[in-house]
Amino acid sequence: MDRRAVADLSIEIMKELPVDPSQISSKPTIFKVHKRLREVNKKAYEPQIIAIGPYHRHNPANNKRVHLRAMEEQKKRYLKMLLQRRGEDNVERYVTAMSALEERARKCYAESVSLESDKFVEMMLVDGCFIIELLRKFKTENLEETNDPLCEVSYINNAVCRDLLLAENQLPLFVLRELFHLTQQLGEVHNFLEMISHFFRAVIGWYKPGQVATFDENSIENVEHLLGLLHQHCRPSPLETRNWEPIRCATELQEAGIKFKKVEEKSLFDIKFENGIMKIPRLEIDDYTESYCRNFIFHEQLIDQRLNYLTSYMTLMDCLINSSKDVELLCQCGIIENNLGDDEVVASMFNRLRDYVSFSHKNFYYSDLFNQVNEHCRRRRNKWMANLKHNYFNTPWALVSFLAALSLLLFTLTQTVFSVLAYFE
Repeated sequence: MDRRAVADLSIEIMKELPVDPSQISSKPTIFKVHKRLREVNKKAYEPQIIAIGPYHRHNPANNKRVHLRAMEEQKKRYLKMLLQRRGEDNVERYVTAMSALEERARKCYAESVSLESDKFVEMMLVDGCFIIELLRKFKTENLEETNDPLCEVSYINNAVCRDLLLAENQLPLFVLRELFHLTQQLGEVHNFLEMISHFFRAVIGWYKPGQVATFDENSIENVEHLLGLLHQHCRPSPLETRNWEPIRCATELQEAGIKFKKVEEKSLFDIKFENGIMKIPRLEIDDYTESYCRNFIFHEQLIDQRLNYLTSYMTLMDCLINSSKDVELLCQCGIIENNLGDDEVVASMFNRLRDYVSFSHKNFYYSDLFNQVNEHCRRRRNKWMANLKHNYFNTPWALVSFLAALSLLLFTLTQTVFSVLAYFE
């Protein structure tokens, strides 16, 4: 490279450098799932019925998105009903509000968004109003009497809810808040967070009624989107973390004398080990559980690693479940409600959930519980009982054989005692 070429390249590089390097650009908050993680279960990260935001925006030229087209018309129908409800004949005030938020909203997406300004603003308005009106409908209307398939047909409702909590299928939360305030009716008593709480509480097993509604809007200033909001307000109480080692699977722990008990707790994550009993809240497994778990775990990968309590929970369940026998045991105890029917499928799901997921061992939520369980298993009496059960009582016939041998021993001993007594007499 000659001197002129070097000079030209140097000028081009300098043009690309920021004017003030101390000024950090806005941190993106909505990401696409990286390739290796996506390949474990691609469908868990993609919308089934509705696309929200630019990443999965419907493109007529893309036949892979055909199944999302019907909901595009439903979004427009919801916007029309919103205008009719408010007695408005145009969307000018909403377009103005969304235009003012466009630049800030674009910076929330980590991937390049190719939508032109008009299309991006339209996307925010149509998608955002659909979400707000759906939340409002569930909170204020008698769903049994409404003529709306999104409310009447449970599988459609569940699929929409599932899609609204996909990591790639998000709008910035400040967009939704702005649209909620713009569309409020005079005298409307329900607030933004109450509507979210009511809509999602029946779908996610670890999400308890009223948790979100207890927070005021000032507490969500830094929350990124709906997925982040649900994650933040399902958060358990912090625990002190320590060094820890993995625990054995449920069937082996049972052999060591540990019992499992279903408990009713405020949070799914409130698991305790007391007096040889592991107390675990019930977890319902259905067709959407894996998608919810994967997207929440992906969200945890992007935020403070000290908040990886769902990843910690799945680590615990992965340790407890090695095979279908472990699932069967936990089902018998009422801890798992398997709506998938096949215990092997559930075991496989838990065993793959943490594939390609980075995990900080220093911030494991259940480190103290693991240490208690391992200490219990290390006690000599518990180890002796575990070996006895595993080696001699592992089948009904083994137990029968043991009892028969014990009876024979006692009979022989009794006969010997009587013989000795008879001799001395």
